[in-house]
Amino acid sequence: MECGRGGSLSVDVWQRAFLAVGRRLLLEASRDPSEEPADVGHLRIQELVLRVGRATGYAGTFELATRPADPSRSSDVALRSDRRRVLLLVECWDTIGDIGVAARSTAKKVAEAQALAIAIGDGDPFAVGACWVVRATKRNRALVAHYPEVFAARFPGSSLGWVDALTAGSKPPTDPGLIWCDVGSTRLFVWRRIQARRVYARRA
Repeated sequence: MECGRGGSLSVDVWQRAFLAVGRRLLLEASRDPSEEPADVGHLRIQELVLRVGRATGYAGTFELATRPADPSRSSDVALRSDRRRVLLLVECWDTIGDIGVAARSTAKKVAEAQALAIAIGDGDPFAVGACWVVRATKRNRALVAHYPEVFAARFPGSSLGWVDALTAGSKPPTDPGLIWCDVGSTRLFVWRRIQARRVYARRA
């Protein structure tokens, strides 16, 4: 082994040898450089939003820093239309880890974008809107269906209105919205809200 002739030895032998000299043996299987990026699912949704936005007359920005001094906080896609005088922040979700954190993050980005909207509006601020585009996986559908009141309260804007705004260039809703992206990231479609069952408290 010391002479460089340990190629035929098993990993178990190598591990015992390293333990004998008080060292750790680390084995690593790195990613194939020809593979897709680690965030490929997220990138595909961003690519779709940028493409449909461009087709309807928006100038798209990938990872727009809503606070220029802190580029770590950025909107996944920003769509700007000088003719419509709107700036749309689109957050793309392959997987939602923490709903509350994600919602607060979007709210902060919108608040920060208000200052940007004043700057680019040159005294006449652009309207700022926000929308989530969520991959319609089984997990994400179940998550949204399990918390209908939470998502309805956070996204009161018309889902149909947001789909039309992005794909047909119509006026975007003033309230934040949520729309679906198919699993293959080829199209956007409407989130159909599920009416939550009413819960009545019993009188004592």
